[in-house]
Amino acid sequence: MQAIAIIAAFGLVVAASIVVAPRRATVEGFFGGVGARGHAPSLWVLVLSQVTTWIFARSLMNSAILGYFYGIWGTLAYAAYYGSFLTGGFIVARLRAQGAHSVQDWLGARFGTVGQACYNLVVALRLLSEVFANLLVVGLIFAAALPQIDVAREASIAVVAMLGLGYSAWGGLSAALRTDVMQMLVFLGVFAAAFVALVVSPGFSMIEVLTAPGTSGAWNGQVLLLVALLQVFSYPAHDPVMMDRGFLADPATTRRSFLHAFWISSLCIIAFGMFGIQAGLVGASYEGQLLTTWATMFPPWLYVALLVSLLISALSTLDSALASAARLVVEELHLAPRTLTAGRMAMFAFMAVGAGLTLWGNQTLFDAVAVSGTASMFLSPVLLAGLVMRRDIALWSYLVAFGAAIIGAAIYFARDAAWAVTLLPQGHKYEQLLVICIAVLLAGGIAVWAGSSRRV
Repeated sequence: MQAIAIIAAFGLVVAASIVVAPRRATVEGFFGGVGARGHAPSLWVLVLSQVTTWIFARSLMNSAILGYFYGIWGTLAYAAYYGSFLTGGFIVARLRAQGAHSVQDWLGARFGTVGQACYNLVVALRLLSEVFANLLVVGLIFAAALPQIDVAREASIAVVAMLGLGYSAWGGLSAALRTDVMQMLVFLGVFAAAFVALVVSPGFSMIEVLTAPGTSGAWNGQVLLLVALLQVFSYPAHDPVMMDRGFLADPATTRRSFLHAFWISSLCIIAFGMFGIQAGLVGASYEGQLLTTWATMFPPWLYVALLVSLLISALSTLDSALASAARLVVEELHLAPRTLTAGRMAMFAFMAVGAGLTLWGNQTLFDAVAVSGTASMFLSPVLLAGLVMRRDIALWSYLVAFGAAIIGAAIYFARDAAWAVTLLPQGHKYEQLLVICIAVLLAGGIAVWAGSSRRV
């Protein structure tokens, strides 16, 4: 019965998304998000689109899982990444003030095609991780909801991938913006009902939740908070979904959209993390990325509401990731002409590769965040010196910073391999990640400092 309710509710959201998507597709709407009348998106369209594309299924699950293991510190560590709306808004404002129309535009003016290529590589990996991780959550949900069906995981991934690709490929960025608004409003309604039910449930104590150390202790959550604070300046700059929305409206509207998106998304992430914290407080065992755990903790309707919330957030992120993938391939990499067909082919390629990665077997959702976040850290010293301090930076300095970040990301990703073990200190993986982040920032910072000069 629960499975039927989940499928029915999610089916209605998919149907509504198809109805809301624009009936006619134009090149400007597909790549630039321009409405049918040629207008830029309004403030709250931008806000709701920013929020729903950042409160994606992977993030909700990460917040809950980190809350379960590390208590409020784990949830706060993940919420700290949403400070990216503040740093991202600052970066966008500086880019626009200097006449740039994208991060690639700014990097190209200073480091040429080599500088753009390094950045675009990280962006492509980021977009693939978005598709992969959100489809992975879809598979986990339907595997938990339909345990009697052996192929529930693979079949659900394939179906959601095709449905998401269908309406995304029709309207591109304009479709993503319009469906984001509807999906976010539905998400907020469903999640608000679930959160209220959690708060008024017997045995829930807000004081205990806000002081909970988690089932594994607070230390690693505190370490992860330090990691997030080190990555939060560069993290938004490598996220094309956020950066693309920073150039759609006028500067004042854009600035306010980032501020509103920050507090709304932070509250949602912390609130969802409380479901994981509560699971730890009541002594529930960790099973199936918390999905099976919740099934035993909550009444059926609340369990269904949580899973539907996750599915909605997954769908809303997929369409935005695909829209940014089309823009990356066509407008930044210039690998195809600026046509609807080229944009749709790019979407298909990213969806196919992302869906294929879900069969690879990596179930650790936070790894996608940690790896891409570490790879993006070469941007911190570059943006601080070049964008904020307006210093000239030598190409070799940029490449050294980039190389250090890529090596750091590779070491963390392969941390269990024999060669990586010899390089890393003994300790928990988050302690190792903190050491890697510090090393990457030091190497990049020293290179940029040594190769920069005051602009004349």
